[in-house]
Amino acid sequence: MAFTAEQLAERMPDFRELLSDEPEMESTQHYQQLALLVSHLEWHWQGRNDFFIGANLTVYYTDTQLQRRQFRGPDFFLVREASHTPRNSWVVWAEGGRYPDLIIELLSDSTATVDRTDKKSLYQNIFHTREYFWYSPITGEFEGFRLGGNQQYEPIVVNEQGWRWSDELGLYLGMKDGWLRYFTLDGALVLGPEETARREKEQAVQAEERAEYERQRAEQERQRAERLARRLRDLGFDLGNE
Repeated sequence: MAFTAEQLAERMPDFRELLSDEPEMESTQHYQQLALLVSHLEWHWQGRNDFFIGANLTVYYTDTQLQRRQFRGPDFFLVREASHTPRNSWVVWAEGGRYPDLIIELLSDSTATVDRTDKKSLYQNIFHTREYFWYSPITGEFEGFRLGGNQQYEPIVVNEQGWRWSDELGLYLGMKDGWLRYFTLDGALVLGPEETARREKEQAVQAEERAEYERQRAEQERQRAERLARRLRDLGFDLGNE
């Protein structure tokens, strides 16, 4: 039986009491990969406040889910054109019926089968999430799907680098050094805050080294000119006022 948003709100507990109830990441690699996806996108979109990122956060969407707890939340999800306000969970009926626009699941031994089957069906048929990706930080398995005209998931084709384009992100998703990373349309790696600070420091050092090189070269040219002037004077040439 289907319910309206108002009916659901009456049947449900206060959405502010619905805390996320997700299991911990299964390995250090899973935790680090999730942190990378969140921090690097937040940094890339710094200054924007029109999106929400959920990290290992429960998405509440029906009373059946609350009663049976059949599905847990995605590892990573993005909702566009939503406030950046922190939340204890994502409660669909309290968010104007909004579901995630993009989901990424991090495969593990205990979740891989569900991620490839039940959750894929859930995100396609109930959430109607436009893009769904999964990635294994352990094996490197990487797949991506986008809703087609028939509202069924269709595989996202990889480019020459093995990356998959995301319309929702406006970025590529692809592997680099064993991690799932973001890449711009022109192929540049999207850096996180620590990488940006490190690159800026390296650029500052390089600029200082270039300035020192130019200073030393100018000094060498000055000394060379002085030696030439002295030699010409020794040969009897009148250089006039220097």
